[in-house]
Amino acid sequence: MSDAATDADLLTERRGHALWLTINREERRNAMSPAVVAGIRAAIEQAEEGRDIRVIVITGTGSKAFCAGADLAKGSGSFQYDPSIPHLAYADLLRAAWKSSVPLIARVNGHCMAGGMGLFAMCDMAVAADHVTFGLPEVKIGVFPAQVLSVLQHLIGPRHLAEMCLTGEPVDAARAERIGLVNYVVPGTELDAKTDWLIERVAGKSPTAIRRGKVMMRAAADMTFEQAISFLESQIMILALTEDAKEGRASFIEKRAPNWTGR
Repeated sequence: MSDAATDADLLTERRGHALWLTINREERRNAMSPAVVAGIRAAIEQAEEGRDIRVIVITGTGSKAFCAGADLAKGSGSFQYDPSIPHLAYADLLRAAWKSSVPLIARVNGHCMAGGMGLFAMCDMAVAADHVTFGLPEVKIGVFPAQVLSVLQHLIGPRHLAEMCLTGEPVDAARAERIGLVNYVVPGTELDAKTDWLIERVAGKSPTAIRRGKVMMRAAADMTFEQAISFLESQIMILALTEDAKEGRASFIEKRAPNWTGR
């Protein structure tokens, strides 16, 4: 089933247990507008409140660009900040994605640059078409990829990240896969099929285990070993008490497909 809604800058479509968010600014290489940033953040936060959405897909229209980052057109207001406001809208979007227990998948349909790298890196998994490139060109216009570092630093090694940030030069899809930026690289004609394949591998599993598990992974990432093992041993005891855990064990013993309640 598909339940679609259209905004000028962001398309939202419900496909089963998946929510698709598509940046709809192809003429601007899917550069971010305030509506795009606000819309993606709102969708992530709304999905967190319910139980029906099991995965969120973020992508762009067309095949040329996933997201070119900030809109640098004259009059767009890019890089014009009010110093009296303690938080930026884009940073709050990254915060919302980091806190979310709903898995996010980036369907990288085209080139991914600058702030678009933040949208891509805030996702838990990524599938990319083989023609795309990834880049952090901010130093070429006198700024630095500051906010995106918060999510990129957890994905790739420091030397790869330093090269991308300090040279501003892009990497192709093949190298992006080698250094761990993406999970899969496929021909553009196979992008939808591979994305759907990955969605099904997530949506068909226990929503409770995945949501609690994502929170566990994010929390444990910055802990010492002793902090992590103490936290995680308490979490598995709690998880074992859920309806999904009981159903999972019962379905395994009875050799049938599980009926997940998400509780």
